Amino acid sequence: MKAEIDKIASLSDGELQKYLSSLTGDQLITEITNSALKGKKVGSLIKNIFKGSPPSSTDGSKRRLVVYQHCVPLCESGDLQTEVAADIIGLLMLETHTLSGPALAQVASLFVDAIKVGKMGSGKSLELFPTVLTALAACESLAYGKGELSGEEYKKQLINSLCSSRWDPQCVIHLTTVFRDVPLSSEELQFLVEKILRMFAKLDLQEIPPLVYQLLLLAAKGCKKQVLEGITGYFKEQDARQEEEQKRGESLDLEVQSVPQDQLRHVEGTVILHIVFAIRLDHELAREFLKSFKTSYGDLCPFSVALLLSVARIQRYEEQVFDLLKGAIIKSFKDEQLQQGSKLLQDLLPGHCSVDQMILDTVKNSVFGWDHVTQGLVQLGFFLLDAFGPKPGPFGKSSEGSATVARTPAQQACKLGGQVLLQGFKMHEPIRGEILEQVLNRLVTKTASPVNHYLDLFSDIVVSAPMILLESSSKVTETFDQLSYLPLATVQGLLKAVQPLLRVSMTLKDALILVLRKAMFSSQLDGRKSAVTGFLLLLKNFKVLGSLASSQCSQTISSSQIQVDVHSRYNSAANEAFCLEILSSLRRCLGQQADVRLMLYEGFYDVLRRNSQLASSIMQTLLSQLRRYYEPEQDLLPPVKLEPCITANGDRVYLQEPLAHLVSCTVHCLLWLQNMRKSANPTADDSGDEEEDEEEGYQSDLQTILDSMTRRMIKSELEDFELDKSAEFSLGSGVGVKNNIYAVLVIGVYEVLMEYNFIKAKYSKSRFEEIIELFSRYYKLSEILKEKSGKGRVSSNKTPRSLVSVGFISNLITVLFRDNTQSREEALSVLRLNGDFVRYVLSVVVQKIQQLEETGHTDGPDGQNADKIFRFLCDMTSVLMWRYTNIPGVVEEGGKKEKRSSLSQLCLEGLLRIFTTCQQRYPDKMAQLLSTMEDDVEQDDGSAAEMNYFYIRQFQRALLTQLSGAEEDFNSKEAQLLVSILTVLSRQLKPSSPQFVQMITWTVKICKETSFEDSAFCKGLLSLLFSLHVLYKSPVGLLLELCQDIHSQLGDIDQDVEVEKQSHFAIVNMRTATTAALLVLSQVDRVLDEVDWLIARKKNQPATDKLGSGEATQTAGQQDPVEKTVTLQLGTLLTALNELVQAALLPGTGTITLLRELSRTYTILTTLVKYYIQVCLNQHGALPTRFEKLVKLSGSHLTPQCYSFITYAQSGESSGGSADDKKKKRRNEVNTAASAKLLRDTKAIPNLIFSIEQYEKYLITLSKKSKVNLMQYMKLSTSRDFRINAATLDAALQEQDSQEPNESQDNEETPEPKQKKRKQ
Repeated sequence: MKAEIDKIASLSDGELQKYLSSLTGDQLITEITNSALKGKKVGSLIKNIFKGSPPSSTDGSKRRLVVYQHCVPLCESGDLQTEVAADIIGLLMLETHTLSGPALAQVASLFVDAIKVGKMGSGKSLELFPTVLTALAACESLAYGKGELSGEEYKKQLINSLCSSRWDPQCVIHLTTVFRDVPLSSEELQFLVEKILRMFAKLDLQEIPPLVYQLLLLAAKGCKKQVLEGITGYFKEQDARQEEEQKRGESLDLEVQSVPQDQLRHVEGTVILHIVFAIRLDHELAREFLKSFKTSYGDLCPFSVALLLSVARIQRYEEQVFDLLKGAIIKSFKDEQLQQGSKLLQDLLPGHCSVDQMILDTVKNSVFGWDHVTQGLVQLGFFLLDAFGPKPGPFGKSSEGSATVARTPAQQACKLGGQVLLQGFKMHEPIRGEILEQVLNRLVTKTASPVNHYLDLFSDIVVSAPMILLESSSKVTETFDQLSYLPLATVQGLLKAVQPLLRVSMTLKDALILVLRKAMFSSQLDGRKSAVTGFLLLLKNFKVLGSLASSQCSQTISSSQIQVDVHSRYNSAANEAFCLEILSSLRRCLGQQADVRLMLYEGFYDVLRRNSQLASSIMQTLLSQLRRYYEPEQDLLPPVKLEPCITANGDRVYLQEPLAHLVSCTVHCLLWLQNMRKSANPTADDSGDEEEDEEEGYQSDLQTILDSMTRRMIKSELEDFELDKSAEFSLGSGVGVKNNIYAVLVIGVYEVLMEYNFIKAKYSKSRFEEIIELFSRYYKLSEILKEKSGKGRVSSNKTPRSLVSVGFISNLITVLFRDNTQSREEALSVLRLNGDFVRYVLSVVVQKIQQLEETGHTDGPDGQNADKIFRFLCDMTSVLMWRYTNIPGVVEEGGKKEKRSSLSQLCLEGLLRIFTTCQQRYPDKMAQLLSTMEDDVEQDDGSAAEMNYFYIRQFQRALLTQLSGAEEDFNSKEAQLLVSILTVLSRQLKPSSPQFVQMITWTVKICKETSFEDSAFCKGLLSLLFSLHVLYKSPVGLLLELCQDIHSQLGDIDQDVEVEKQSHFAIVNMRTATTAALLVLSQVDRVLDEVDWLIARKKNQPATDKLGSGEATQTAGQQDPVEKTVTLQLGTLLTALNELVQAALLPGTGTITLLRELSRTYTILTTLVKYYIQVCLNQHGALPTRFEKLVKLSGSHLTPQCYSFITYAQSGESSGGSADDKKKKRRNEVNTAASAKLLRDTKAIPNLIFSIEQYEKYLITLSKKSKVNLMQYMKLSTSRDFRINAATLDAALQEQDSQEPNESQDNEETPEPKQKKRKQ
């Protein structure tokens, strides 16, 4: 064999040709095969064969073809060494251009056939295929069937045949690689990409990343969007299947080949890396990728979110990606909110794609080694927290408490940011340090805006991973150094969050104490307050050995931390010295400003309750402080020294000692201690040790002081406190300020003594009489204060915050209203018969609940304990409900003559606030609250809905009682409160429940039958109706009826027109019509929002959805449900507005709001017209007949009326269609000049005219595109820069005996006011 090859190599050209001609094809093939298998000199053999086979001769050409036809399968067979096969293919590539057209066609067919039957497994010879195809395309003509084709066409046919056939999964990657080098037209490329994407499903998961890599290289030619969408779609499908399989769990069909989750995630991670690498090199690819998510977030999935976050690591796309994700998240939340608030949208589009869930899934998936995604997740989390965190309210105060449930889309987005970071912190070790650092940095730097969301996140991190956090304790220590410069709220939140760590870390605790000691001497008041906060928290949380068990209501801490708490060097015994040392530091605060002292007094009770061993120290401190201001001489009045309680600086007077709070703190601590001692040893034996004696000592001292104070405070007159009825209380002068401070201190002391004496009285009649004496003094002074502060220039409408505790007030109203014990009857009657006292108790209840609603806690003992507060709420609810339903309002007629709330009204106000607070602060406990209200309600199935509806029925009955009386007996405020309560309770009903339907039916009935002329009540009732109706069905029909009523009541803008009297809803009458109109317009705005949203959604639908199979027939026969809904909603809305625009509304906000809504209606009509223009361009179907009717309705009915209304609004006429005296009088009261100015400033009229003209402009375009004349319904408008007065014109024309009567007729067609008015 070797001799043969040497022989061939040694022959000259002529001899070589002769020798090769003498060999048969088989001999030649055998020679090549043998040489190739041995791997020796096969290259030189083939070179020589080519050399001796000139392409010009027929034999030579045939021989070359034989070589090609044999070498290609030989290389694919797998028998050759890789280098040998590569050499052969390299040589063949060099000679391809010499092959004739038919030979090229044969070689190409050889490849195509081999691919079809799956013989291209190794893909080694495929490198030759692009060269063959390129050479083929260059041929002029080739025989094809019975005719001829150009080379280019032939190549197209080949590619088409190849893409249409079945591919062996093994050769997909090789083929993708091959086609990178083949010149393809855009259609061929698209066909090819579709084929490759379809093959994804047939490939093994491990083969996907290399295929994606090749596909991305192929995408350099085009079809970028298609490639990216295909890859994303494939993984979206895989994720969905994975989720489905997880749900089905064990009950999987045996045939389903489940993919292991970790394998899928690792493949996804690799693919993401490939795509990001491709994007770095090809910015066009990035543009296509980002563009596909800009229009709609519906295409997002966990995989594409992860991909977006990885792309965000490329600096030039970072901002774009986060803006895009931010937009998608907020839009998703807004859409969800819109859908939840509308039955119409829920029925039309049941599903909702939840972006927040996708992002949380991405966080979960990133645990499988997606390091390239985690950095993006951290950035996204902080981006959301920064963008959507609570904004500073006026004067830098936070506008919302942190305890509220996330309700608005912004709050939900902020919460999502926190969840992403918290989950990320738990899962990924490398990013923990960064998350912690960024959270702490923001706590320190963002002093001007609220940082509740960062505090919540930090607190969650501490609770979920305390030991991990200790590894980064240096960062926390650095933050401590800034404590004295931070706002007080931040310091409180931070120290509360860090509490669990202090228990397990000595170094952290020591660092904090050092910082707090320094802060004690800070020049800033806030710094000193921070120190007090910190020390009090430490005292609460470090228990001293022997503290009472009942005081263990400390912050909840996970079990892992409690176990760590038992270090030998760090136990309860060691805590005692530490706590006493802190207490001595705190005593210094008693010489500081009132604010600092106040914090101390408010904190001592909680410290004592949690650390009862410190009682002696705390009580001694309070006793010595109280003695400073107590007058020991029993005969002297008053018993307190007010002079030392104030301090002066220049001509300003300040409070130095919050005396009432000091007394309050002392009383609560003393009562709690006595209570605890009683329950600890009910049988007091005589074995009293020193400690007992000491306790007895300060307890008896304090009791003596408090009893003496009570006795002497009752005897004291106002003059004893240097206060008098005629004294000055204005806050403008030093004397007035001093008197104000004195009065507030005295009022506070009276309140505290009332509470102390009530608890000590044990239902003794004489003690209760003392309480009433104290109250009468309190009442007298507070009335003077109210009266005087009302007259001053600076009015302080707020009564001072009551100092009684919420537990006491809850107990007191229960006793006052529900205690039927015979033995207490006589004593309680002392309190019950004093009407002012009962009113005071109820007003304090309302005040406490209001404070809870606004801040999430109340003053005084147990004010911060959420569970206890909820228990008090339950008690108060049950008493207020009993009081309101069991004692009729008639009994209190006396209270009506005076200008103040009746007791029933106060009860209702309390109930309303309780229900609102419970929905905001304890949303899950509403059923529990209602179930405790009545003991005798039978709870057969314990159904919360039934319970809720039981109370709704009670309040409905109460409202019906109000409405069934005469109008002069109607108590508007009480009725409004009842409606508000019904509104709150109805939110608890499920819209699908029968109770909800009954509630709607009842509300509609009340609106139809009540004719009281009370606009505030009407507003409440209609708001309730709308809020219910929108969850039941679309409110447009309701709006139409209301608009007809308003038109009927107010009369027409043209005085000559008699409006048909119709009344669907009696609640709409002369006095309430304007209020009803404003409410109707706000509801119109809401309907327009929904319509606008539906049109936008329809526009953004992918083209594939729009051009569905039956779309052409759909327009002819049945209309798309979304389009149908939009048209019907707008149709009814136009009819309603047509009624409203003819009503003689009063000049002012009503008119301007109507003009704005009309303007918006035309804008949305324009959007709909644009949508249909787009539809006409994409597919040539007829316009829906409903849409034509809508256009006709807008043109022939609404637009002319709009122009009449504009004229009416500009003329500011003061009389309408009806000539009622009452009506005229009310019209004349309105300041028309101010209304006209408002109209000019808001530019409502020009905006409306512009909207109408834009609408007509696009209608013309649509008419041309759809070949339907839509403009036949439109009339040319007459309201422009000048206006022709038809009557004057008529007269002038008759005088001249002119021949143009038509003009005047045209003018008369549009009814317009008969007076000239200059355009403004």
